[in-house]
Amino acid sequence: MPDLESAGSEPQRPPAVVTLAALYGTGGVVIGPEVARRLGVAFLDRAIPATVAAQTGMPEEVVAAADERPVSRGQRLLATLARAPSLTAGPAQERWLLEEGEMRAEIRRFMAGSARSGGVVLGRAGAIVLREVPHALHVYLGGPLQARITRAAQAEGVDRATAERRVKANDWARREYVRRAYGADGDDPALYHLVIDATAFPEDACVELIVAAATSHVPRRTDATR
Repeated sequence: MPDLESAGSEPQRPPAVVTLAALYGTGGVVIGPEVARRLGVAFLDRAIPATVAAQTGMPEEVVAAADERPVSRGQRLLATLARAPSLTAGPAQERWLLEEGEMRAEIRRFMAGSARSGGVVLGRAGAIVLREVPHALHVYLGGPLQARITRAAQAEGVDRATAERRVKANDWARREYVRRAYGADGDDPALYHLVIDATAFPEDACVELIVAAATSHVPRRTDATR
């Protein structure tokens, strides 16, 4: 005879998974960790390079180089090797010079595995990498260019010209990363459940919006859940 209490109860929700695509000057580095804290899950941004490095045996600097940066792939690799001269000689050299695509594959595997225990991912095309996770909430933090430049200048204590260069460089790097790695437009609203003009709200209000959306999000039905 079935247990009436268990039969009448709703299935337990899996741990929250949130991906944040944050344009420069929207406060993603502040909003992301706070959303994770409020939801009781890990903020995976800093954990990704360290964990993937431990899994592959590669230096964390090399893993971090396969990421959204406002420089070219060649510049990233040269800068990484310059910081780790001991890796440029000896029989282990080829091991360290893995293709950027292979490193991204390791990052994708880590993110997919972490989705089972919940977490908040900032950047790294999380909405694309974790699009098959039914309960994942995908969030885009954007805003007008001039408003983001103002926010960046205030947050970083730099003049407006410096802030503008940083915003434009990072915007380009982020878009190029998603296009090159996944052949997609990272600004496409169809990728996200929630699109926020983060320059129109204080950071704590953005956190509230995302947490509320994550706790009430209805998972998509997929073949695996039918």
